[in-house]
Amino acid sequence: MFDDAYYMREALRQAQLAAQEDEVPIGCVIVWKDRIIARAYNRTEQLRDFTAHAEMQAFTSAAEYLNNKYLNECTLYVTLEPCAMCSGAAFWTQLGAIVFGATDRKRGISQISAQLLHPSTQVKSGVLEEECAALLSDFFKRKRKDN
Repeated sequence: MFDDAYYMREALRQAQLAAQEDEVPIGCVIVWKDRIIARAYNRTEQLRDFTAHAEMQAFTSAAEYLNNKYLNECTLYVTLEPCAMCSGAAFWTQLGAIVFGATDRKRGISQISAQLLHPSTQVKSGVLEEECAALLSDFFKRKRKDN
């Protein structure tokens, strides 16, 4: 019924909202017991806040929903591999799992160190990777063309 592709499509919907607001199109959802409890997308430009990554906003929203700072029973679905900042925050939440679409070959956790994640956090990559990567690629092509 609800599989990784289903939840990643929901994260892609969030990324598309970011693109509509001229933000880097990264979106995510957090799932707890087969239910989406948080949805977010990048808002760094709109909020003028370099920490306003999709994941950071979703962690706050999920913790508020659960009334608990630990998200060890939750899965984060995110369109781009988390950066060091978001991975560090995921560590402190003791996030149960991370499922991401596109790989970030410059700043992604796999390029830095998986040790930034909590030892119990499971990681799965490549879910709807082509769709996630295309959204980002198209966004940056458009930005370069406009400038």
